[in-house]
Amino acid sequence: MSDGGGRRDLRMPDDDEVFAVVTEMLGANRVEVRCMDGKTRTARIPGRMQKRIWIREDDVVLVEPWDWQDEKADVAWRYEKSEADQLREEGHIVDSA
Repeated sequence: MSDGGGRRDLRMPDDDEVFAVVTEMLGANRVEVRCMDGKTRTARIPGRMQKRIWIREDDVVLVEPWDWQDEKADVAWRYEKSEADQLREEGHIVDSA
């Protein structure tokens, strides 16, 4: 399926991860995300990402919902803008409010 259109192999979600779009910065290393499974969750930015990766509103991220508390999650990955555009084109991310 590689027709040379600049498609890159992006990190795809594991079994327990879902795509999400950051909707609001909450402070204290937390963001509100709208997940592609239809839920809104409070996601925590882990310490290994805090100083290295800057997350802003409307960023596309990969989150891992907590087993014991489904309305919370951990941010596992952040996509660059070009990668996010590619995910939207391929239909993985639906921008519906």
